[in-house]
Amino acid sequence: MNTPAARTMTIEKTILDNLNTAVLLFDAGLRLVYMNPAGEVLFAVSARHVRGLSAKDLIPCPDGSVEIRLREALATRRPFTEREVNIVVGDGRTITVNCTALPLHHVEARPELLVELHQVDRQLRITREEQLIAQHQATQALLRGLAHEIKNPLGGLRGAAQLLEQELPDKGLREYTRIIIDEADRLQALMDRMLGPSRIPREQQVNIHYLIEHVRGLIVAESPRGPTILRDYDPSIPELLGDPDRLIQALLNLVRNAAAAAGPQGHILLKTRVLRQFTIGSRRHRLVLRVEIRDDGPGIPPELHDRIFFPMVSGHPGGTGLGLPIAQELINQHGGLIECDSRPGCTQFFIYLPLEP
Repeated sequence: MNTPAARTMTIEKTILDNLNTAVLLFDAGLRLVYMNPAGEVLFAVSARHVRGLSAKDLIPCPDGSVEIRLREALATRRPFTEREVNIVVGDGRTITVNCTALPLHHVEARPELLVELHQVDRQLRITREEQLIAQHQATQALLRGLAHEIKNPLGGLRGAAQLLEQELPDKGLREYTRIIIDEADRLQALMDRMLGPSRIPREQQVNIHYLIEHVRGLIVAESPRGPTILRDYDPSIPELLGDPDRLIQALLNLVRNAAAAAGPQGHILLKTRVLRQFTIGSRRHRLVLRVEIRDDGPGIPPELHDRIFFPMVSGHPGGTGLGLPIAQELINQHGGLIECDSRPGCTQFFIYLPLEP
């Protein structure tokens, strides 16, 4: 029937079918009536198979608040928007969405509820990465300025102590000048470590698995009794352009931390994958290498999550807090980034490196 109403419905369905955001329509009992193709992609299901499911089963939320909010919207006839809601989809993934619910009230029909879900994981990750890169650049600029202000008087202090040592006739007094010289050298070495390597990178084509295996061998030699190191490599990953010494140092810092966290009875997973059309910060790359370093230790304390890449911040007793900032600087020099996700029993560090020149 080619009536104006039928044509309008066809146009509306065409629009919904071609939207990039997921649109779901629920009846008054919060049973699914319609899901557009974007919703099928988001939930990795066929609309035909989930039609009739309840909202709580289709959109499971860790805090269980979805059904309560949707029923409230139907009852009060008031739309609402919830931002950055974590939901679990059909294949077990947890995704972050902005959720908008719009009650639809018809004159001669029971009310319905239109729900729009806009996935924001990628935008949140890009924003977080840009903040991480800006944070690291600001920290490095601060350290360079601080190092300049410290090194100049430190050099004068050391030189004066050396001259004084030569003039002192009593060997016992020379021990004090030797302490001054040694401590000046220690502070100089500390500043150099905080700033990272100063030489120009020596880039060449390197096999990431060769570097990871080298690091694995070092960790096994340092801790022969454990932890157990598991490997899950993608053999199809091409070589990348980089400085092998710096990449090894960055990997070693991360795997050492994982070994210390896991302990002799724990496990470490070293995993490599290729990501396509992936964004690092604000720049999109055709191919990106991801190296995952996972341990089953106690996790990073929540109060340190946002500060672990700052110098002198450490969750280990006696730690210097320089391993992660140095690793981040070394990976940044290759156009990459290190990210961390940690909870008790699972800490993951992800190294992202562009594979194209």
